[in-house]
Amino acid sequence: MLQPMTAKELEYVADSMSNEDLLIKQCTAVSVGASNQQLRQMCSQMLHTHQQHYQTLLHTLQQHQSMAPTQPQQ
Repeated sequence: MLQPMTAKELEYVADSMSNEDLLIKQCTAVSVGASNQQLRQMCSQMLHTHQQHYQTLLHTLQQHQSMAPTQPQQ
């Protein structure tokens, strides 16, 4: 059974998603703009990997969303 995430864990997941989003943007820029075919191909592969990471993190948050408190904790 899943345990609710702590605030610190939620912050970590959010930071990780932000980092993955930045890597996705950087890989996209290089894969579109590079003149070297091997570099474009490598960045395209890295782009796919970072998109998968982002989706995994998002899925984790969605799984825990139902466990989030609906009222502020005291």
